[in-house]
Amino acid sequence: MPAFALKRVYDPAEPEDGARVLVDRLWPRGLTKEKAEIDLWAKEAAPSHELRRWFAHKPERWEEFQARYREELKSPEAQERIAELRAMARKGRVTLLYAAHDEAMNNAVVLLHLLRHKGATRS
Repeated sequence: MPAFALKRVYDPAEPEDGARVLVDRLWPRGLTKEKAEIDLWAKEAAPSHELRRWFAHKPERWEEFQARYREELKSPEAQERIAELRAMARKGRVTLLYAAHDEAMNNAVVLLHLLRHKGATRS
């Protein structure tokens, strides 16, 4: 099984993170590229601006957000990036980085689930 992990982008980088991949559409506030220590910025696998704004991290929208985000992840650009992330994970750990405060309800949680379940984003 591919080795994926989740981590807030503001937490310090550690050797066991492996490849560090930012999975947010926007660059995290107040964080320099040097301090972030990002290996890849996977914007194509992040929710659209519209979906991100609609969700607004409101818990009552979490279920619907997941469904809408999974639909967005069916796009050719997202599928290409997902394939790349899975290929990276076959070589070693990949840590998905996100900026959200909520560790349980964010796009990285949804993406992690899909990455761990092969074919889950296919139409």
